[in-house]
Amino acid sequence: MYLSLASWSLPQCTLAEAAGISRALGIGALDVGLFYRAGLDKALILSDPQAAAAELAGLGVRIPNYYHLFGDGLAGRNLALPGTLEANLHDLAQVLSFTDAADIATVFVLPGIVNPGQSRAEAARVAADSLREMVALAAGYRTTLCIEAHVQSWAESPALVARLVEETGVRLALDYSHFACLGYRQEEVDPLAPFAAHVHLRQARMGDLQAKFAHGTLNFPAMFGTLRDAGYAGALTLEAVHQDYMNTLSEDVLTETILLRDCFNDWTGGL
Repeated sequence: MYLSLASWSLPQCTLAEAAGISRALGIGALDVGLFYRAGLDKALILSDPQAAAAELAGLGVRIPNYYHLFGDGLAGRNLALPGTLEANLHDLAQVLSFTDAADIATVFVLPGIVNPGQSRAEAARVAADSLREMVALAAGYRTTLCIEAHVQSWAESPALVARLVEETGVRLALDYSHFACLGYRQEEVDPLAPFAAHVHLRQARMGDLQAKFAHGTLNFPAMFGTLRDAGYAGALTLEAVHQDYMNTLSEDVLTETILLRDCFNDWTGGL
């Protein structure tokens, strides 16, 4: 396992500046996405994947993951919205061509929301149908497709996520904070570890998607051990954020990033 830094943790930094901070902190890896000043050009990714990949050359960091949104925000063209599959499959093929060209190991998308007129069960069925076809498409690429189950999606419980994995074969961008926020105990999330293709790290507690390192309930050394024992060897992305979503505006991102970095480095020092 190794550390990475989420480019969207630094909303006022350019991509080059975020990469420089990752190097300065001794991390040396950076997740990329479509957000804030470090955001990639979505139109270029979809129209010319090779050119988009070439723009990442020279950053001087490893890029383990790309976070893609098919539409705008959580609702736009989400996986649980009927009638979106054809367009999303077209875009996914371009995205996977981009990530393969850029040597990005994983790409994650969101599972979708409960759309107007839907029940949670209906949203789950549509999303599962979409993901089965997406997983089949991704089998032809080196990049691994995964989803991040998140607060406000239809897949908010470990049981729902496990069922989705069983039905579709999709891998996970596993983030314990989304489950902790909703009141699930860490040991209830641990069974998802064998399905992780990517991992996000952020301290949290019931009611708070993000908490200061000393104030949250997640036991990171235990989490690292669970992931290691499950055979996980990928990136652990430090994802403290400063954004309006779920009131994650109150923490000093740089301080929280360093505390999480040191926690992981201390744990690995005992191996």
